[in-house]
Amino acid sequence: MIKASAGGGGKGMRIAWDDEETRDGFRFSSQEAASSFGDDRLLIEKFIDNPRHIEIQVLGDKHGNALWLNERECSVQRRNQKVVEEAPSIFLDPETRQAMGEQAVALAKAVKYSSAGTVEFLVDSQKNFYFLEMNTRLQVEHPVTECITGLDLVQEMILVAKGYPLRHKQEDIPISGWAVECRVYAEDPYKSFGLPSIGRLSQYQEPIHLPGVRVDSGIQPGSDISIYYDPMISKLVTYGSDRAEALKRMEDALDNYVIRGKTAHLIRNKTPMEGITETKFGGGADVDVTDMTYDSFLTGHTLTLSERNQLLAIASSVFVASQLRAQRFQEHSRVPVIRPDVAKWELSVKLHDEDHTVVASNNGPAFTVEVDGSKLNVTSTWNLASPLLSVNVDGTQRTVQCLSREAGGNMSIQFLGTVVAEGQEICVIEAMKMQNSMTAGKMGKVKLVHCKAGDTVGEGDLLVELE
Repeated sequence: MIKASAGGGGKGMRIAWDDEETRDGFRFSSQEAASSFGDDRLLIEKFIDNPRHIEIQVLGDKHGNALWLNERECSVQRRNQKVVEEAPSIFLDPETRQAMGEQAVALAKAVKYSSAGTVEFLVDSQKNFYFLEMNTRLQVEHPVTECITGLDLVQEMILVAKGYPLRHKQEDIPISGWAVECRVYAEDPYKSFGLPSIGRLSQYQEPIHLPGVRVDSGIQPGSDISIYYDPMISKLVTYGSDRAEALKRMEDALDNYVIRGKTAHLIRNKTPMEGITETKFGGGADVDVTDMTYDSFLTGHTLTLSERNQLLAIASSVFVASQLRAQRFQEHSRVPVIRPDVAKWELSVKLHDEDHTVVASNNGPAFTVEVDGSKLNVTSTWNLASPLLSVNVDGTQRTVQCLSREAGGNMSIQFLGTVVAEGQEICVIEAMKMQNSMTAGKMGKVKLVHCKAGDTVGEGDLLVELE
């Protein structure tokens, strides 16, 4: 592993499996290190395959006391940057947790550390753990620790800075419940999650009305902003009595999170949180994996037959509700309208490039929809002016987002939250001080080059033509 000696956050970090990758890694890592930290010095260390990134929160005072506040698992990452964090870890047993905590406290005491800090480790499949670094600050993911311990870390830091001794003993620190944090980024996943999605947020609505949900963001709901440098929009945190409840609340929160812009993606995919939490998920804490494919990840949620029928029923009901609303509007206009007496609506709904015939009828806010021989009952308030719509289908509560409506009546809705090219390097783009190697997706010959070294380029700019 080649790493920048002066930095962190995945910048200046490469894995080298052979001589060629060592040469390329040295070049990219030294450039990134110089650009990010003003220091191009590198270090080499052992690469640990299939690791987990687990960190221990510590708290020390000026009187020689220190505590460990349990762990956070931060293994779900992309491009060496954390994306999902949770506390506690599903991987650690009590013995390993205590051993890691005691070593983290020993380190804090050895340097007479007095504040909140994080000691980071890599843990292999046999639960052997290796020290990475200590972050002498409060980290982005600290809310999940606050959720399971009940401590306000910012308050504790202020008290320590004032000179007060710690108010708690190690035996007082609990693990109560489960917490998960997702970082919401303005990035284009179809570009290997490598480049920020530049543009304005035209609509923004946080899911703070849901139970057990916390959003930390510098963005005001409803504001129209630009994201030019830091692509992280917010930190979305959910808390539950156990992991299943915390994850379910996260799914609901993502479904209820409205972000509209040039390229806005909230992809809900259970895979990384259902046990597959190694840092190879798109490049880990200390890994920059280049052989990952995102095809299965980007497909989003795979519908069951029941969920497919629910989606068809919801889409049909939303469409009919919008048509009925348009009729009511016309009746109040000065244009005479003959209202058609429609008892049933026979509709064509396209799903996954397949056309489905659906029959819908309504009685006030309640719809009965026939899908493939099954009847589903759909109810809602049908507030079509809202980007979020809460719908009940045969007793199952669903949240859908209305993404677009066309004048001709076509609608696009989001339901249940729903590659890396390989080949010769064509050019290198620096974005957010990270070196991004652009490679050819297929064999060809360079026809034209539309840029030169040092140019500033925008999203969508044509750089190189192949033939």
